[in-house]
Amino acid sequence: MEQLIGIDYAYATFQRYQTSLQRTENFLKWKFKVPDVHLADLNYQFISDFEFYLKTVCSCGHNSTMKYLSNFKKIVLICVKNDWLHKDPFFAYRMPKIGVDRVALSAEELLTIIKKKFITERLRLVRDIFVFSCYTGLAYVDVQKLRRSEIIIGIDGGQWLQIKRQKTESRSSIPLLPEAITILNKYENHPQCASTSRLLPVLSNQKMNAYLKEIADVCGIEKNIMFHLARHTFATTVTLSNGVPIESVSKMLGHRDLRTTQLYAKVIDSKISEGMKRLKDSLTDKLGQSTAM
Repeated sequence: MEQLIGIDYAYATFQRYQTSLQRTENFLKWKFKVPDVHLADLNYQFISDFEFYLKTVCSCGHNSTMKYLSNFKKIVLICVKNDWLHKDPFFAYRMPKIGVDRVALSAEELLTIIKKKFITERLRLVRDIFVFSCYTGLAYVDVQKLRRSEIIIGIDGGQWLQIKRQKTESRSSIPLLPEAITILNKYENHPQCASTSRLLPVLSNQKMNAYLKEIADVCGIEKNIMFHLARHTFATTVTLSNGVPIESVSKMLGHRDLRTTQLYAKVIDSKISEGMKRLKDSLTDKLGQSTAM
């Protein structure tokens, strides 16, 4: 996998499997007091104990635990396909994920952050990059590696971003909204951008998230603002809530499956309200026509 980074796998995927391997090795020492066991020892009970270990000793959440087990399962299936294991120990083992609410900034909260006057340059910088992501839907890793060559002239004659998302390696074409263009122009001559051909002078993810917490406090926003919240905000507050078709939003987000985008659509109460209002109006009209007859 390490040798196929950039060909079949992203570096982040390789890192996740490294972590999964470390968790597995630690589990063996915790459960069996040995550094390794034979493949034949893998069974349903082994996986159950591994799940218990991840949730209790490692304090992993349910979905994180399922991701570790999923990585482990992929390796186990290689063993099954090569006849190193005659039975899949994951057979009949359920690994359901719990649905997670996609929290996003409201239009009012986003406007508060945009209009806030920050004294320090670092908070202004982090705010601008975060807002840029709110208007493009890009994840941190994609914003961090953005280059000038990825700005193209789109079908409408305006500026678009055309990138290959690192997580899914899928192509995303995103028309740039005026707010995003303003931010790009602001940092066009920034030393860090000029020397690297990057579009924005992005700090480390750890620093960005730390400063975003500070920004939330200053703006009086009680939500736990992390950089990934910008992507949720783009999907819900900026696009879906303003009538952009879900198919278009899915394409801009780089989702391979529309069902992934539909998770965002579930949290838009305004859409439910609008739909029910149209239904009430329709029923009222029909009732009025019936009464008139």
